[in-house]
Amino acid sequence: MIFHKREGMHPVVDLVVLSFSLFFFNFFGSTFQTALASAVDKDVAQNTCTDTPQICNHIDNIMSDEQPLGLNGMDLIIDGWFHERGELWPGQAMSLKVEEVLYHGRSLYQDVLVFKSANHGNVLVLDGVIQVTERDEFAYQEMMAHIPLFAHPNPEKVLVIGGGDGGILREIAKHPGVKEIFICELDADVIKYSKKYLPGLAVGYDDPRVTVNIMDGAKFMDENQASFDVIITDSSDPIGPASVLFETPFYNAMHKSLRDGGIVCTQGENVWLHLDIIKPLMDSIKATYTTVEYAYTTIPTYPSGQIGFIIAGKNRGSTTKPTREPTAEQVESLKYYSSEIHEAAFVLPAFAKKSIYGEK
Repeated sequence: MIFHKREGMHPVVDLVVLSFSLFFFNFFGSTFQTALASAVDKDVAQNTCTDTPQICNHIDNIMSDEQPLGLNGMDLIIDGWFHERGELWPGQAMSLKVEEVLYHGRSLYQDVLVFKSANHGNVLVLDGVIQVTERDEFAYQEMMAHIPLFAHPNPEKVLVIGGGDGGILREIAKHPGVKEIFICELDADVIKYSKKYLPGLAVGYDDPRVTVNIMDGAKFMDENQASFDVIITDSSDPIGPASVLFETPFYNAMHKSLRDGGIVCTQGENVWLHLDIIKPLMDSIKATYTTVEYAYTTIPTYPSGQIGFIIAGKNRGSTTKPTREPTAEQVESLKYYSSEIHEAAFVLPAFAKKSIYGEK
């Protein structure tokens, strides 16, 4: 806060004004900051369509202004290191050395932090949880996109829910047979700051097949029944607004929005930490989908260095084997995915296989 001395005022009066101003700012400042951020983000959500060359539809903010606040990313930077500590991985932490904070603010939905790290490039953090680092993001983006896309014989229409950084879009765009790509991202700020600080991922928005929707994915699917060959849900962890993406009704909504033979692929947490989440969810959707399978990828900056995918099919067989081989051009562009690792991703360690599938 900047104070300007006013001519003719008595020093004692100035002191009283200064003291009251400091008290007022400290007492009400966080409320004003949150309100200001919400107002700004509403404008961003409304203006995102003009900031992107693609057609944007269904701008719809469904969240109320009275949401619980997530972790403040700046509070997790101590002595020049960012320390990720979350309730879904108690007793452990992931730390990255910070060279420079590039952006910090609060969107309408969550705390947003972007920093330049010493060894992992730029890092996106939402509500205190690492979402992307430039060093290893491809291990997640490629596997989440290409497992369902190569398991499908001819995917033409694809929906992405979440994934505002653009990495999944970038990978889908490598498939020339895909004719339409839709993304539903609730938080316009994730798109805005990914374009600014993560251009290697946000390049996915440049593809002319992409249509951006700033809205709730469930509502979009309700308006588009039996429409998609592949639906990919790139969500954060099941805390706060993302928790509904890990519940049975959301999977039912995806099933209704799939065409026959379609595939859904969702972020499936971690077998080292979250079997108590994975198994009940997979069991709950087996009556709806004809196949429900679990695959995983390794990625150093996610908790325990691993994250999984729940992959389910509608009136089709297993997704454990690709139905098509990557072209020479696709192979050249890939850093992690291959036909061999597609199959290997479904081979689980014994403890996880027993827990998820009940097999001995």
